[in-house]
Amino acid sequence: MDFLDKYPFLFYALRIVLAGVCGFAIGLERYINNKSAGVRTHVVVCCASTLFMMVSMYGFAEAEGLMGIRGADPSRIAAQVVTGVSFLGAGMIFRDKDKDSIKGLTTAAGIWSTAAIGLAIGAGMYLISV
Repeated sequence: MDFLDKYPFLFYALRIVLAGVCGFAIGLERYINNKSAGVRTHVVVCCASTLFMMVSMYGFAEAEGLMGIRGADPSRIAAQVVTGVSFLGAGMIFRDKDKDSIKGLTTAAGIWSTAAIGLAIGAGMYLISV
């Protein structure tokens, strides 16, 4: 652990690698079942949400004096990941006119939960994420 304390960027990189592995596992299941969002989509969503969480937690250490003065609140970045990924998932939901059914709802929910896993990894909650 002393090595990681000396080089904190490695600790951040390991979080992104873990997010990539988790996103890969979820995406592989979707790919095997021939669903629309596969490995690449899930890996990107999980890694990006992990990065957003780390930026939210560690990227604004210098802005601590700005809290309340200009409305600066670093935690808002992580909160907006949920909204952004929900918008992405909404684009995956389609209505099938011929069968009068909805397609892509599970895929959209999977993308949303993959982002939640990425946020948890970024926050350091590894056990619950895996």
